[in-house]
Amino acid sequence: QVRLVESGGGLVQPGGSLRLSCVASLINSRINVMGWYRQAPGKQRESVAVNTRGGTTNYAESVKGRFTFSRENAGNTVYLQMNSLKPEDTAVYYCYARWVGMDLWGEGKLVTVSS
Repeated sequence: QVRLVESGGGLVQPGGSLRLSCVASLINSRINVMGWYRQAPGKQRESVAVNTRGGTTNYAESVKGRFTFSRENAGNTVYLQMNSLKPEDTAVYYCYARWVGMDLWGEGKLVTVSS
């Protein structure tokens, strides 16, 4: 079954760093659009970083300069490097992909920023 498998996340102190990874399993063709969303408690899911292959990455204003999206050229693996984390970054982070007209979502990884 096609799915997005995430890893990373966890608990970190304010100012710390974490990296999330996501691999699209059982998909051999290239995925053009991949990215990361997040949902904080009591809030709607929001876009964090979304990339179109060969194009630019659109970042949320709140994470610009702190988060960096990257992807492996050959495969469908993406990363989100999160630096200078703040308590307001606490959320469940979801990997996203747009593939053959379908929106795919990972199960989500909890990131907690707290002292």
